[in-house]
Amino acid sequence: MLADGLTYARQLGATHLIDAATLTGAISVALGKITAGAFSNDDAAYSKFESALAISGEKFWRLPLGDAYADLIKSDIGDIKNTGGRWGGAIIAAEFLHVFAEDTPWIHLDIASTCWVDEGRPWLAKGPTGIAIRSIIDFALKL
Repeated sequence: MLADGLTYARQLGATHLIDAATLTGAISVALGKITAGAFSNDDAAYSKFESALAISGEKFWRLPLGDAYADLIKSDIGDIKNTGGRWGGAIIAAEFLHVFAEDTPWIHLDIASTCWVDEGRPWLAKGPTGIAIRSIIDFALKL
């Protein structure tokens, strides 16, 4: 469904794409419950997003994309498959979405591990965090 949304946004003429999804449990294994995962096919767009992160204080870590990961979603039956095996699950999922973003500047945020906190923090109440909302708004306003 997310891939369809990216495709549709491109068809409507979107010049930049950003999505946030509780996409994989694998991001929790990689980064824990403090930092969310970020992926991008465009360094300039991601640099602008990093500026928004600096203002919001939200914690994201950029993970890689690339041909070596794209090879893991090649399929013998269809064009691609939406799984690449046990290792690097968050990266594989992002690489799958990357196919649908094509060359449109795109940022994918995997917020599965940070979308909810069981115990409040001085700056964050217990429950849903709203992670990425402040940064996405700042990013979009500055495009």
